[in-house]
Amino acid sequence: MANIPIWPGSSSFSSGSGQTNFGYFDGDPTFRTDIDNVATWCSRRLGYPIVDIELQDVNFYTAYEEALLEYSNQVNTHTARDTILGLLGANTGSSDTNLSNYFIPPSSDGIFKLAEDYGTEAGSGGNKTYYTGSFSTVADQQIYDLTDPSVTSFEEGNPSSGSFTIRNVFHHAPDALTRYFDPYVGSGLGSQGLLDQFGMGAYSPAVNFMMMPLHYDLIKLQGIEFNDQIRRSGYGFRLINNRIRIFPRPTTAYTIYFEYTLDSSVSTITSNGESNSGKITNISNVPYGIIGYNSINAMGKQWIRNYTLALCKEMLGYIRGKYSSVPIPNAEVTLNADDLISAATSEKEKLIEDLKLILDDFSRKSLLERKQAESQAMEDALMKVPLKIYIGGLVPFLPMFLSTLV
Repeated sequence: MANIPIWPGSSSFSSGSGQTNFGYFDGDPTFRTDIDNVATWCSRRLGYPIVDIELQDVNFYTAYEEALLEYSNQVNTHTARDTILGLLGANTGSSDTNLSNYFIPPSSDGIFKLAEDYGTEAGSGGNKTYYTGSFSTVADQQIYDLTDPSVTSFEEGNPSSGSFTIRNVFHHAPDALTRYFDPYVGSGLGSQGLLDQFGMGAYSPAVNFMMMPLHYDLIKLQGIEFNDQIRRSGYGFRLINNRIRIFPRPTTAYTIYFEYTLDSSVSTITSNGESNSGKITNISNVPYGIIGYNSINAMGKQWIRNYTLALCKEMLGYIRGKYSSVPIPNAEVTLNADDLISAATSEKEKLIEDLKLILDDFSRKSLLERKQAESQAMEDALMKVPLKIYIGGLVPFLPMFLSTLV
């Protein structure tokens, strides 16, 4: 096998020559300078020139580029974890969109999106349209099939061709206020016409609203409602599957209204009738790109250099591991492949773990917890500061008081 040249002690990086595998940073002049410096530093940390380093410049370049990509990946992953809730449903942007270069402010939009489904079930909003339907009762008939078009009228949709969900049945009696009338109270105070302009004159005489305390009205309204619930028949319904049972048994024909939603109105693949194509749906399509080399500060670059050194140890260990020993005259030299690989593995794991801990410490949750602890500590410290006693109003009268004493 021909002799393969190894590390000569220096290198000269050339942009666009394919010396790096992906070329993400080749266009940055600072990167082109730093990569040669890092190659020299790594070789000296590995023992050059005391011992030969069985690597070439492209091996150091590969390790440095990989360390940069690993750093970018770790930072973007932790940043996406803090921002993904507010980014879901947003446009992924063009091919050159890179959120690594932007500050993503905290937002409640993601919480509101999650709350839409709960709002749909609670009837307080959501992403489904509430439609109105009705059916007419028949004397002495309690059970009605809501999917029967001859019985039920629907505002939207055909129950025979699609499923629907009943959200609310209007079975309540009129408000107690509309039945609030005291025949024993007089209206000779002339206040009846005063409240007609508020639409209250058609109810109990206005003297109740003008002269009595508010809790008097509330107690009487509550008494009317309890009377309806306990002394009168319990008006209600029971809905099971497609059938509704009316209580008590109807004695005449009247119309019962209800609200419903179409189960097919919002599918699991689309939201609000819009396609999810081109939308951020999970962490895999959040447009976080490679962090620019000039955007990395000194702390980040130091981590990258250490990770590069660990990668170089690993490569050198695999290379030296091809032969466990090298024969020399009257002896043999044992290579340190196992030591290099073991050290590289532990160093890589520790560097990744340390970086994750740092990123966790600077997450939004950790920052808020630290700020809360700081505020509490400051409040506790200020509670122990003696307060000044201020007596106002005595100073102007002090000369007068002294002259009186004289």
